[in-house]
Parts: sequence; C-alpha cells; structure tokens
Amino acid sequence: MPRFLSLLAPGVCLALGLGAALSATPARAQSETLYTLETTCALDGGAAQPCMVEAMEDEDVTTYRHTIGERTETIRISEKPVRMGRQDGDDTWVFLSSAAVRFSTNTVCFNGTDLCVVNPNYLNSIREENPEGTQGRDLLRVLFGDDGRVVLACFDEGCEEVE
Repeated sequence: MPRFLSLLAPGVCLALGLGAALSATPARAQSETLYTLETTCALDGGAAQPCMVEAMEDEDVTTYRHTIGERTETIRISEKPVRMGRQDGDDTWVFLSSAAVRFSTNTVCFNGTDLCVVNPNYLNSIREENPEGTQGRDLLRVLFGDDGRVVLACFDEGCEEVE
C-alpha cells in the first residue's frame, strides 16, 4: 500500500506514498476496505466538522473517501510511479500540488488547506513503517509537479527555507 513517507529515501526524504496514473477508472471487484474512521475534516480552510473516512486498496492504488455532510472528497495515492490526486466535481482525477502531515495533531492536508483530515490510522502506519525517518519529526510537506510526481519534500524547519 502506498504511504506518504515511502517516497523519500531513508535519510534523504521518506515520502508520502502519493498517487499514480490518476485517470478515472472504475473500482475493481477485488477492492479491499482497509478501514473506516469517524473523525473530523476541514474544507477550504474552514472549521473542523465531523466526517467519515473510508480507506480502500486496489492493487497499487489506495483511495481515501472523505464524507463531510453532503460532500464527498476523494484522494487517491498510487505507487508506480508515486503520485497523488483528488477527484474533482466532474468525477475526473486531478494531480495535487501539495500534501502535508503534522504528526503532533495527526493531521493530513491536501493542496494547502483545501482538505484537512485528522487521521491517526494513516499517520501511525507511517510511523510504524519508518520509525527512524519519522522519529522526532512533526511536519512533512511534499510538493508535486504538473505531472503529479514529487518535486520537493521537506521536514520541520527545512520547510521554512523553501517558502
């Protein structure tokens, strides 16, 4: 399963298992639900509100469906190559420009604060997969190019240098 921190080589940049071939394709019958989580999400920099996250895995793609009231936001992370995308209002996939993790609050944000979600399941799995790379870290940011591939990753105060 793709992970945010698996993009970054140990000691260089760990990475966020972020998305691939983000063209709209129907879910396959062999999709597996990894977990469902009741948590809080925020849209467009707004206030946190209750939401439901459903994580599903299908071959080299993990999809996270966030249901916030009447609205559904879907993020897809693919592995080969690692890319990350968001389903827009037309049900097509568009590449993300950025993603960020704040371990101290268990928060993941996409495209700045377009969608933020408290997801300890996801962040704990990142910590478990790479304990040395995440130890003592709080902030991880990843920027993507126009093709959806990682062009920059930074940690903590290193992210201040790239702003």
